Amino acid sequence: MDYSGKAVIVTGGTRGIGAGIAAGFLDAGARVLVCGRNEPVTSDGRAEFFRADVRDPEQTRSLVRAAVDRFGRLDVVVNNAGGSPPAPAATASPRFHAKIIELNLTAPLHVAQAANAVMQEADGGSIIMISSVSGTRPSPGTAAYGAAKAGLTHLAVSLAMEWAPKVRVNTVVVGLAGTETSAGHYGGADAMAAAAASVPLGRMVTPQDVADACLFLASPMAAQVSGASLLVHGGGERPAFLA
Repeated sequence: MDYSGKAVIVTGGTRGIGAGIAAGFLDAGARVLVCGRNEPVTSDGRAEFFRADVRDPEQTRSLVRAAVDRFGRLDVVVNNAGGSPPAPAATASPRFHAKIIELNLTAPLHVAQAANAVMQEADGGSIIMISSVSGTRPSPGTAAYGAAKAGLTHLAVSLAMEWAPKVRVNTVVVGLAGTETSAGHYGGADAMAAAAASVPLGRMVTPQDVADACLFLASPMAAQVSGASLLVHGGGERPAFLA
């Protein structure tokens, strides 16, 4: 896919899946602006960086303005920033739950609003939400995160209808994923290998897999795809009762 001359924002694009998405668009010829609260320790220098906390609406507007100022346009926004540490729903504080929902649901809405305002006045564009299978099934230990991701998928459907025909909005729903920090998340290398073995296609999702899905959804090949959820999970999770 050729994205030469296109401008892309990837939130949370300094590491993990976000860095993979940024690399995918860069390899396809796009100019990419990534954001995060902290500048990456290491970088190949291809993507430009903007310091921003996407939970702050003013900073998200500054992020979008920076992309337009640097690139002269904005074609694609990938709302990737998100996540949650584990916490029991019964004892986690109200502040904790509010912050998780703010990061995973409200912040993508603010970024999308700012991007839509630019895209509607130009040639249109594509906004992609990075969601999770945690929003499609029970998410014990990360209940607020799962609820926020479920809301994010629904948000994309609503925005797709409101902002058509110039702006398309879609969701990539990511399953068990392997990144540079995944071993700690899954509880060690052995646990990560066991989780990977449970995936029907035999391995975890990689950042490149997610990048490829985003490249498709933002491309002319998906010109009639909006309000859709693309499952990138290797075939899903095996029901426990089958064991």
